[in-house]
Amino acid sequence: MNDPVCFSSHSDYHVQLKCQLAISKVIFEVKMQLKSLQKSRYCQLWEDEHNLIESVIKKCIIEHKIIEDGTLLLTQGKCISSLILVESGLVSMGYTARNGRSFQLGTMNCDNQIFGEMEFFTDYPCQMDIKAKEALTISVISFEKLHQAMIEHPTIALFFASAIAIDYQDTIDIFLRRMLHTIVYNVAHDLYHQLLDDQPVSGFNKGYLEAERFGTTDRVYRRALKNLEELGLIRKDKNIIHIDNIEKLKLYVERGE
Repeated sequence: MNDPVCFSSHSDYHVQLKCQLAISKVIFEVKMQLKSLQKSRYCQLWEDEHNLIESVIKKCIIEHKIIEDGTLLLTQGKCISSLILVESGLVSMGYTARNGRSFQLGTMNCDNQIFGEMEFFTDYPCQMDIKAKEALTISVISFEKLHQAMIEHPTIALFFASAIAIDYQDTIDIFLRRMLHTIVYNVAHDLYHQLLDDQPVSGFNKGYLEAERFGTTDRVYRRALKNLEELGLIRKDKNIIHIDNIEKLKLYVERGE
């Protein structure tokens, strides 16, 4: 087994631990979609009832807006009174701790994504900043109308419950992997699954934002990339990461080192 990334000081480790605890709070923000669920006990039901679910939820829309690049759809720490539906377009999701350190979940190309569903049920303040990365058309879904729709159509409540449960279990898998594996392994795992194009969120072009996506510092992230280079799993050309041997990277990820 390869050695994990070594921290040069107790301070580095302390930063990493705090950032990983922040991840435990916000990594669940992989958002549900207004689409048929492709897995779960009720996937066939959602396929059969998709038109009903979509039409009922769209009747709860009270406003359509065009927003500019950089606009916050939802703001961390703010209470909200409506959900946001984004049919298409790019958004980013991030969390800032009280000490000023940030965690970036990544960017998402929306496909009928719904934001604010957790806050709808919990009445807690919003956990993350959801920011437009380009001009978007958004739809505002009324809490009150959605609440009434769930009373009149219990299938809607079951749809939300199933989608949230799937997100929860998928997210726990991500959280446990981030907590129990090294930064080196997590970066390798992420790069491999970027190749497979099976991740709900994408990364950033800037290194310091990628570091925040892994809940660490830029220094530790760059050290992890260097370690992967030394293992022959990646090759860096300026700021571009190349993977010349996909099978070798796959084997490393599957071994779980």
